[in-house]
Amino acid sequence: MPTYELYAKDPGDPLWQVPAGGAARFSWEYDDGRDRLLALYQKGKDKQWDGQQRIDWDLEVDPYDPLGTPDEAMTLYGTPYWAKMTDRDKGELRRHFASWQFSQFLHGEQGAMVCAARIVESVPDLDAKFYSATQTMDEARHAEIYGRFLHEKIGMLYPINDNLRSLLGDTLRDSRWDMPYLGMQVLIEGLALAAFGMIRDTTNKPLPKQILAYVMQDEARHVAFGRMALRDYYRQLSDAELREREEFVIEGCYLMRDRLRGVEVLENFGIPKAEAEELSERSEFLHLFRQLLFSRIVPCVKDIGLWGKRLQQAYVDMGVFEMGDSNLDLLMAQDEEIAEQLDAERFAAEERERVAEVEEAIEEGQRLSD
Repeated sequence: MPTYELYAKDPGDPLWQVPAGGAARFSWEYDDGRDRLLALYQKGKDKQWDGQQRIDWDLEVDPYDPLGTPDEAMTLYGTPYWAKMTDRDKGELRRHFASWQFSQFLHGEQGAMVCAARIVESVPDLDAKFYSATQTMDEARHAEIYGRFLHEKIGMLYPINDNLRSLLGDTLRDSRWDMPYLGMQVLIEGLALAAFGMIRDTTNKPLPKQILAYVMQDEARHVAFGRMALRDYYRQLSDAELREREEFVIEGCYLMRDRLRGVEVLENFGIPKAEAEELSERSEFLHLFRQLLFSRIVPCVKDIGLWGKRLQQAYVDMGVFEMGDSNLDLLMAQDEEIAEQLDAERFAAEERERVAEVEEAIEEGQRLSD
């Protein structure tokens, strides 16, 4: 079924065009590069996988409870709206929220694919071009997977959130070659990793858990790439240039914290926008998500050298300053381990099934021979 027939709201023009600035840069040095970045490029090649094969698409998904979301995590829980809802209404609400979340993942992954391609074009160093080329393939795979999940398992999509669209547009329009790194690798992917991880660690549904775990395994490499490239570059910038980038980070962090709340879903259920925003702000689930959101962003921003007084004060105001001391390497190592553990469990289960089939065939053969 065409995607446009599955949108819960009119997404508008089917083609979004973002005017691009900046230069395409070529390097004629082919025998030089940073060992760490070249090692990451090798890992990016080694870790390529096929979303059609690695994910078990035969797993069934209840579109009216795709993530196993408990009542208490629903924005309307405990309100008069919830009290009036039938079980069918509550299932439809779960479907819409899951659709909204995974649609933003899908749109963000397409944005990441375009940004990675932009980095290939604009970054001056060949080792960074090499790695960005592998990331472009990763992001294409992620968009493919989220698109398939939405089409085949939920049967509904939402347009890109206006504020995610705004941040993505600002990232792509900037002519400075490092801004796709900063906007996408640090901010948008930091947001995505927090959302992916929260669902991965709480869902009891095997298919979305697989999807999120495998995507996060790739994203751990992407964050490492952004940190390496930007840390090296930002050491060379003046204080004024660093402040410009810190202002971009501050604006982007406030934008994501205050605006990505799923208000569009509540509006689809007849709740006025102002009231929907108020109900979202009361949600304990949203407050928890906001804390987790910055668990990936703040330590990364600090690590790459953007840690001026104004930026620090912004994080104090948001209540997330202490997250600057989080161990980002440990978080990424855990992302890798969870994906590998899922693979091991799945392969072990498949091996047990094969052994059982062989034993059954042997027993059947013995009965026939008797």
